[in-house]
Amino acid sequence: MTDEKRPQLSSRKSPTGADFAGVGIQFAVSIILFLFVGQWLDKRIGTNGLFTIAGVFLGGGAAFYNMYRKITAAQRRDDEARTGDSVRGPRDRMGDSVRDPRDQTK
Repeated sequence: MTDEKRPQLSSRKSPTGADFAGVGIQFAVSIILFLFVGQWLDKRIGTNGLFTIAGVFLGGGAAFYNMYRKITAAQRRDDEARTGDSVRGPRDRMGDSVRDPRDQTK
């Protein structure tokens, strides 16, 4: 009783171009949105381009941060798919024998 219309998971788990298709559009929209917000603030407060410039840089920074998060998440998923287990964090690398000194249970 399987639903044949349901999309099947592909055997390839590495990131594809479709995974990153929207990153460029999100990048541009973020910068343009913050540009318009900065222009609106400049007109409202009466400053001469200060918030417009700040908005462009803030939008660019937010866009780069979002891109960084998406790329690192895709790399982590790719690494997990290649190794077959989860990537461990820096606290997990200390080993199981290291205990928290505040933990009183044995």
